[in-house]
Amino acid sequence: METFVIIAVIILATAIGMRLIHVLNAQHDARIAAFHFSDPLPRPPGQPDDTSRRARRTDADRRGTGARSTGAASKTPRRPTR
Repeated sequence: METFVIIAVIILATAIGMRLIHVLNAQHDARIAAFHFSDPLPRPPGQPDDTSRRARRTDADRRGTGARSTGAASKTPRRPTR
């Protein structure tokens, strides 16, 4: 009899957990569906199109990091990439 009760409790706990996960997923899906992305804010006048650090970085800045340049500028052949 004890074994039957333990098995019933385990099955009941599993069913309750499945139902809870289902309800939480449904709420999350509803929240995602209700959220609409808007257009990004316009840039202030006088700013360039891309203001990220990567866009402002030049080749000279990249070579100044101590990395050996390759290709036509150093007249050494590049190793093929795999």
